[in-house]
Amino acid sequence: MKIAIAGAAGRMGQMLIRQVAGTPGCTLAGALEGPTSNALGRDAGEVAGVGPKGVKIVSDGAAAIGAAQVVIDFTVPAATVAHAGIAADKGVAMVIGTTGLDPAQTALIHAAAKKVPIMWAANMALGVNILLALVEKTASMLDPSYDIEVLEMHHRHKIDAPSGTALALGRAAAAGRKVKLEDVWRKSRDGHTGARPAGEIGFATLRGGEEVGVHTVMFAAAGERLELEHRSFSRETYALGAVTAAKWLEGKKPGLYGMKDVLGL
Repeated sequence: MKIAIAGAAGRMGQMLIRQVAGTPGCTLAGALEGPTSNALGRDAGEVAGVGPKGVKIVSDGAAAIGAAQVVIDFTVPAATVAHAGIAADKGVAMVIGTTGLDPAQTALIHAAAKKVPIMWAANMALGVNILLALVEKTASMLDPSYDIEVLEMHHRHKIDAPSGTALALGRAAAAGRKVKLEDVWRKSRDGHTGARPAGEIGFATLRGGEEVGVHTVMFAAAGERLELEHRSFSRETYALGAVTAAKWLEGKKPGLYGMKDVLGL
C-alpha cells in the first residue's frame, strides 16, 4: 500500500514514517509539510531517521496525496480539511487523527467521506478504544448520583483543550446515560461556581513537560470513587493504529469510519 504522510516533519509525522517503513506491505509514497517548513526538499526517510526513502518532503498537497492510495493526517484542523478536499478529488482514502475541528470543518470532513473512505478517530491506541467502550458501559450502569469527571494531561506543545480523546470519553459517558454531551458538560470551573449539578460531566485539563497522554475517567459518589485510566508512553501506539487503519481502508466504500470499525469492537 502506498501511503502519504501529512505533517511529515513533525514528531507524529516522523513516527508515522518510521511505522510505515517497518510495516510489511506498506511503502512511503508522499510526504507533505506546510510552505514555511525548513524540512521542504529533504528526504522524508532521513528526516525520520530511517535512511533515504526517495521521497522528498513537499508543500504541494495534490502531488503528495495524489501519489498515494491513502494519506495519514495528524496535523491541524485547517490543514486537515484542505487535505481531505484534495483526497476526495484524487480518490485517495484518508486516516485522520487531528482533533479540535469546529462544526463547519467537521461538515467538510463528512462531505469528503461521501467520495472516499475516511477513518477518523480522536485516538488510535487499542487501549483507548477499549477504554471508550468501558466508559460507556460503566456510565450506563451507574445512576446520576455518580459524578463523572474526565481528567487529561498532555505535553506542553498540545494546542487544543480538552483533548479530542477526553471529549470522546465524555461522549462515551453521555451515550451511556443517553444524553447529549453538550447539554451536560462543564469544560472549566473558576470562581464561585456553586454546587455541582447532578448529571454534569466535567473536564479538567493539564499541560506540561513531554507527557504523551494520560486520560482518567472518574465516577465519584458518596463513599466511593471508580477510576478508569489509560496512559500512553510513546506515540508509537498511535502510529501503529494509524497504519493499521490505513491498511484496513483498502477496498472500503466511501464513508466515515472509526477505530471501532477497524478493531471490530
